[in-house]
Amino acid sequence: MGTHQPPLGVRLLQAVRKEPDWLTMPAATLDAFREAENRRRSSPLMRVVTGFPDRGTMITWQDLPLPDRVLRVRVYRPSPARVGADALPLVLHVHGGGFVGTAAQSDWINSHLAGRLPAVVVSVEHRLVAPGVPMSAAVDDGWDALRHVVGDAARWGVDPSRVALFGESAGGAVAAVSAIRARESDLDVAAQVLVNPCVDLTATALDYPSMAAHGDSPTLTLAQLTLLRRLAVPDGADAGAVSPLHADDLGRLAPALVVVPTLDPLADQGRAYARALRAAGTSATLHVHPGAGHAFLSMPGMVPAQAKAARAQIAAFLGRHLAG
Repeated sequence: MGTHQPPLGVRLLQAVRKEPDWLTMPAATLDAFREAENRRRSSPLMRVVTGFPDRGTMITWQDLPLPDRVLRVRVYRPSPARVGADALPLVLHVHGGGFVGTAAQSDWINSHLAGRLPAVVVSVEHRLVAPGVPMSAAVDDGWDALRHVVGDAARWGVDPSRVALFGESAGGAVAAVSAIRARESDLDVAAQVLVNPCVDLTATALDYPSMAAHGDSPTLTLAQLTLLRRLAVPDGADAGAVSPLHADDLGRLAPALVVVPTLDPLADQGRAYARALRAAGTSATLHVHPGAGHAFLSMPGMVPAQAKAARAQIAAFLGRHLAG
């Protein structure tokens, strides 16, 4: 599992921030925290941590009009001068955070992927788990966004035969479940990328050795994961439905790249999912990043070498599977 400490910058960043008492936080306080934290993550000042977007990529917010709701997405397109008018591959991205988070926190990775592949990257501003909003809502948002964009591919300028899913942390569960649903719905998905994924929200979710080893890490703690599970699968909810590690059938899925930082409570979940995919006959490539912590891909300003290495791996993997 590795005995390294997180980089000094990450530890200093955590030291100057006051950690809330996650497990006793009233709902109203959690709402206020979420709003303040998402404003912070969207702030231009946070670019020194979250990274500067690719200059040749256009970034816009758009609304998806679904039958029962409007879903906001953040769209990354390479400039027309780079790619011309041909239809591009689609990468459907789902950000992490669980009960907090915004698509804007992933501008660095998504804009660079859009420019380098090139591709249209659509990042889902999904519903965050909260009292009364289980994880299944985020899963539905990811799946509905995928179906909507693929179903209107010409308007989006994407090639429906070259589609990939990309999820981080709790968004990894959304992406992985969407890959399973795509197989069952005959929707063609060419690849899936899962970065420090949370793929087990059942009663065993907190039992992995990496939870005990890294449960007080600067970027994800056992208390946060306990709150996430409490909100994500309230009493009566089906934890298995949002836990792809426990899916009945992991065969015949899109080839997967699983990116695992070692200093992460979720590290063993990612490793276990890669093994489960392989055991079911699905191609799964596991890339382990020693000394990296949870959410390192969203913090390139603090861990540039590790984040850039992961970005290169993801771009190469998607480039192979999304080639025309």
